[in-house]
Amino acid sequence: MELNGSARRPWAFDPSRLQGRAVLAPMAGVTDSAFRQLCRLHGAALVYTEMLSAEGIARRHGKTWSMARFEQAERPIAIQLFGTRPQAFGQAIALLEELGPDCYDLNFGCPAPKIVRSGGGSALLREPKLVADIAREAARAAGRPVLAKIRSGWEIGAENAVEVARVLEGSGIAAITVHGRTRSQMFSGRADWSVIAEVRRAVGIPVIGNGDIWSGSDAARMLNQTGCDLAMVGRGAMGNPWIFREIDSALEAAVYGREAGTDAPSWEERAEVIREHLRLVVERKGEARGVREMRKHLGWYIKGRPGAAALRQELMRAETEQQVLALLQGAFEP
Repeated sequence: MELNGSARRPWAFDPSRLQGRAVLAPMAGVTDSAFRQLCRLHGAALVYTEMLSAEGIARRHGKTWSMARFEQAERPIAIQLFGTRPQAFGQAIALLEELGPDCYDLNFGCPAPKIVRSGGGSALLREPKLVADIAREAARAAGRPVLAKIRSGWEIGAENAVEVARVLEGSGIAAITVHGRTRSQMFSGRADWSVIAEVRRAVGIPVIGNGDIWSGSDAARMLNQTGCDLAMVGRGAMGNPWIFREIDSALEAAVYGREAGTDAPSWEERAEVIREHLRLVVERKGEARGVREMRKHLGWYIKGRPGAAALRQELMRAETEQQVLALLQGAFEP
């Protein structure tokens, strides 16, 4: 799917051309190719790679470059980059053009201490001029839309999302995602959706709302309360790729004045998706690494199932695909 609005710069990003209004957030260690494919299959309108180092891509670092690769089944897809050096973003995007993603995303919101200590992620919210320089270099190098993700600010009392959003718009960014928490809040407390609404009123480009989307009704409320164009789902999708269909159902129900469906997938349906997820991971990463990396997903998938604690312990010890499948069969069979 092409997201380019025209042959002129800055490239446009048109949410109305997406099939749905909920997108999958970039999450380190979570949104790999296998998980992205599952979320697209279950209705995610747009998916993002894990955040990748602009410096690593610019230097064609093997592992970083491999993480940028994606399957056609994942489209539309955004490749997300983080870093601090504007030229590295331009160099990275010039190289990534050969992969042909649908768009790029610049990370100005990650609160992880390791990223912040290096001056990247949400630390950049304190440096709007550097944010502008990075955005201009990225937009100049890209042959497709460049998006950006921010938080409400560095800390409570120093919220500057509107200022940063205006800087980004003026630097060629095509859409902005706003997480309604400051960096100091990390993921604690409740997201303040009012800042998303403030940014929506302040800029003329699309705004994506992020923070505390755990259900279809949450997404419908966010879109209604803030006027944002799309809702981004992060932790609410972990072990629950079905949330995107739930969101679509809730939004359709709101349009037609119906009550949204609340049918959760059966445990048998969950088991089928888990098996497919495991197959995709092993196919791409090999059995040993694939099973190891799948463990966290398995824990999220079985949450709430009777006997989940004991089953989780067994799954965490499994080392082969067949061992995992045998445990699932024993747990999920009627």
